[in-house]
Amino acid sequence: GCFFSLGEAEGERLTVRHGFPYQPSALAFDPVQKILAIGTQTGALRLFGRPGVECYCQHDSGAAVIQLQFLINEGALVSALADDTLHLWNLRQKRPAILHSLKFNRERITFCHLPFQSKWLYVGTERGNIHIVNVESFTLSGYVIMWNKAIELSSKSHPGPIVHISDNPMDEGKLLIGFESGTVVLWDLKSKKADYRYTHDEAIHSVAWHHEGKQFICSHSDGTLTIWNVKSPTKPFQTITPHGKQLKDGKKPEPCKPILKVEYKTTRAGEPFIILSGGLSYDTVGRRPCLTVMHGKSTAVLEMDYSIVDFLTLCETPYPNDFQEPYAVVVLLEKDLVLIDLAQNGYPIFENPYPLTIHESPVTCCEYFADCPVDLIPALYSVGARQKRQGYSKKEWPISGGNWGLITQSYPEIIITGSKLIFISSGLFLVTLQVLYKLKTAKVFEKSRNKDDRPNTDIVDEDPYAIQIISWCPESRMLCIAGVSAHVIIYRFSKQEVTTEVIPMLEVRLLYEINDVESPDGDQVPPLPTPGTGSNPQSIVPQSHPSTSSSSSDGLRDNVPCLKVKNSPLKQSPGYQIELVIQLVWVSGEPPQQITSLAVNSAYGLVVFGNCNGIAMVDYLQKTVLLNLGTIELYGSNDPYRREPRSPRKTRQPSGGMLTVASCMCGLSNLYSESVKKLRTSYISKSSHVSIHFMLKNKKENLYSVNPCILPFFLINTDLFSDVKDNSFSRSRSSSVTSIDKETREAISALHFCETFTRKSDTSPSPCLWVGTTLGTVLVIVLNLPPGGEQRLLQPVIVSPSGTILRLKGAILRMAFLDTTGSLVPPAHEPWREHNVAEDKDEKDKSKKRRPVSVSPSSSQEISENQYAVICSEKQAKVISLPSQNCIYKQNITETSFVLRGDIVSLNNSICLACFCANGHIMTFSIYSKPLYEMLLTLQDKHCFFPN
Repeated sequence: GCFFSLGEAEGERLTVRHGFPYQPSALAFDPVQKILAIGTQTGALRLFGRPGVECYCQHDSGAAVIQLQFLINEGALVSALADDTLHLWNLRQKRPAILHSLKFNRERITFCHLPFQSKWLYVGTERGNIHIVNVESFTLSGYVIMWNKAIELSSKSHPGPIVHISDNPMDEGKLLIGFESGTVVLWDLKSKKADYRYTHDEAIHSVAWHHEGKQFICSHSDGTLTIWNVKSPTKPFQTITPHGKQLKDGKKPEPCKPILKVEYKTTRAGEPFIILSGGLSYDTVGRRPCLTVMHGKSTAVLEMDYSIVDFLTLCETPYPNDFQEPYAVVVLLEKDLVLIDLAQNGYPIFENPYPLTIHESPVTCCEYFADCPVDLIPALYSVGARQKRQGYSKKEWPISGGNWGLITQSYPEIIITGSKLIFISSGLFLVTLQVLYKLKTAKVFEKSRNKDDRPNTDIVDEDPYAIQIISWCPESRMLCIAGVSAHVIIYRFSKQEVTTEVIPMLEVRLLYEINDVESPDGDQVPPLPTPGTGSNPQSIVPQSHPSTSSSSSDGLRDNVPCLKVKNSPLKQSPGYQIELVIQLVWVSGEPPQQITSLAVNSAYGLVVFGNCNGIAMVDYLQKTVLLNLGTIELYGSNDPYRREPRSPRKTRQPSGGMLTVASCMCGLSNLYSESVKKLRTSYISKSSHVSIHFMLKNKKENLYSVNPCILPFFLINTDLFSDVKDNSFSRSRSSSVTSIDKETREAISALHFCETFTRKSDTSPSPCLWVGTTLGTVLVIVLNLPPGGEQRLLQPVIVSPSGTILRLKGAILRMAFLDTTGSLVPPAHEPWREHNVAEDKDEKDKSKKRRPVSVSPSSSQEISENQYAVICSEKQAKVISLPSQNCIYKQNITETSFVLRGDIVSLNNSICLACFCANGHIMTFSIYSKPLYEMLLTLQDKHCFFPN
């Protein structure tokens, strides 16, 4: 499971674990206290009570837990480990602890049994012997049942390890001992001899008593059950093959897989329950694991999603000599915990209230948000409560023991995890998680029904819908995700159910950046000047929906997204509803590269994402692409790196019309405007397969409307150029980018929307986007936003690089901004409003006047608008003064490792940089401001945690 460190209290470090226990191996239940215990292969112990009551313990040895036994109603638990140790846990104190331990040196422990209200623990071993331990003193009693004494002449060979021990429900002095080979012995503890011996030719896996003590049942390796009368040891009273095919002519049923466990529970009003795991016939290849419930003449086979580790039947009474009255079965699966209601027809399952569904499918990303708006958690809970599936048991969760501790503080915290589903959970009580809401992103796409219909991607090995990155604005409730199939989905939150007739979609060709551009006659094209401030955007022309595949002349894929968006109406329940789907498409036989960074801003109405090819910015209000550039193109003529030329590649020639995606415009001063009008020459890049065509609108050509001082360039199909000959270089026909190319590419690794100073000459902050790359560069892009209301939906957003470039060592991971008091300056945002309900006139007028919420403290406005940028990379952190862009402090975080994840957070009323390194270290650096007249911030290492 995942763990969350909660800090230290009363000298103890508190760590709470949530999620399903990793590699579970053992199960136990206290029927009086109603507490469930789960042991794992890593020596962990998890205790579950009523919803919200959980406890985690760990055996120091780390050995696997092979069996657990509660001292029923005594607040104690015995654990048997694979290293042949026994431990007695005291559960009555605030933090459970081990009271006693006992080590077996010469024999391997295989099975333990602790009778109800008994002080004697029976321990069976691999050699077939049984030792008896006094639970109070946790010492061996000296009484040993040797295997050769137990079987005597019934078998000439060793009967195998002990697989079962239990006392007769009516006589605790009679012990039933099961050996693996098939022999069962009823041992008299008082006379120290065997009363009866029962021999079967199939290996035994488990044994269970009838409550009257006159019969017991055994499960065997051939898929059979044998029921024995205690006083008739010669042959079984009845033999059952639950899943065997009954053959004609009285022949024995065909053998089946082993029945690993069986339980025999009785009721006053009807037939007994026989519950078993395993035993399926061998011809059921590929069938999921099953739990079988036999009740009278009916047999129910309940399929499970994962392998069954263990199961227990929950009964009304703890006394073994009374009618058990079973009411539920708890099934421990390899990756889930399931409770089955035995009292209702159809055996429905109980809805699991624990936050185990964090691991319902593999977690692919995780984000944590603190100090959320107070109305957010109730809103998520409200829509999440409506998601309950039909068919659950109507009864309350039967594991109801324990009490909540007194919590002195409560924070509106939310954790979002991504996989096939997004789970939004709340840490309302500090030590517990409550699942609030689930969102399945795959609902927007068509499902592949056969091999030929699989997603068109070479970049996904397993789940094509898995989520890699989450960007969320808690105030506006805008949610954005990036998936492994190079897709981005933007969601709005609504309390109203809607039906979307056509899912809004944009397809983007994010191309490999261009290094060297030459004209057809071999002349080098001069680099474009750095864009100015007067640039205008060029919107994308969206492709028709649904998209169609456009194949190039040589049969390679082109303009094809990895996933197919549904073209039928989509019913969207209250909660998160699709605003826009953005998909990167194949370009001339190359699949789109996975998205490496993502950011959404509700105040600007923008989403931006990047990968190893470049960066794209989308206006999700107008459904247009504002920016589409290769990473190198962001630098213009200011590229600080010496880039080695790559092997030239042959130009692909896609068929049909103009490409639908425009690259970002580049601003030019009026000095260039006259010469640009004469420029009609097409150029071909040596290192790319696209052509670049510079053009401007004139009265005779109905092209795009472009400001004359802007030099937009479009990606054009090469067959539009009659003067271009097919003399381009050869290139690999591989459908994916080579590993060498991927290594040398500069990917976009961090994105941050903010209102800050973009240039050294700025006198006031303005909306912008800070971009970090894997080569340690930070670039700033200026955003010129139209006024709010209807004008925001009609006028274009102007995007232009500022020319500002900052450099650090290692890939950029995180950026944040502080005011002169050292307080965090979060991005601007809009408050949430219900967009599926028509606004009245007053509300409409308010929305027209609504401006993005300014989050900069007033003190920042009074001191020359100065700010500080804190930038964290894989290797170091810097504090940059703005607008001067002077580095006033630098901290080398690690020399021998690298930072996997860093964030600037608020801890204990101060700002800290928290870093998680690849060597397992977690380091936090405090960021504090000296007196304002010094204008200096420093990074100081405060804490360093090391793995055990």
